[in-house]
Amino acid sequence: MSDMIGKTDSNVNIGILAEQREKIAEALSHLLADSYMLYLKTHNYHWNVTGMNFQPLHELFEGQYTELAEAIDVIAEQIRILGHFAPGSFKAYSKITSIVEEEDVPDAKTMLKRLQEANEAVVRTAQKVLPLCDEAGDEASMDVAIERISVHSKVAWMLRSHLQ
Repeated sequence: MSDMIGKTDSNVNIGILAEQREKIAEALSHLLADSYMLYLKTHNYHWNVTGMNFQPLHELFEGQYTELAEAIDVIAEQIRILGHFAPGSFKAYSKITSIVEEEDVPDAKTMLKRLQEANEAVVRTAQKVLPLCDEAGDEASMDVAIERISVHSKVAWMLRSHLQ
């Protein structure tokens, strides 16, 4: 559990039990960490892609990291709505992310494959939020997770298509 999750705003009264809000906030924190790490990976690849497909991949990656930047804010705000503090440091994200960080600069095909795999990892992380939201009747947090599942499933498909 993130160090930030234990800190709450006790004045929250949105019809969801405190224990349920904590579990959902923790799951959303994992989604936030994965999303942020994917943002970094995608931005890195945007800067460093080379080769014959430079221009279309440079633009594709830019669109993806731009969308992720907005999503990160939405996820963090949803954690705050639940009365918890959102993790906001690389150290915190590193502890709870499922996204593998690389330090190399791979070729374009490897970039596409790694981004496909990372987007699929975000889908799996977002799916873990759904049963918690369903049990608590937290449609707002469920909407956030469903949006991430939809976006990252489509991105993974597009990246797979580039690899064929």
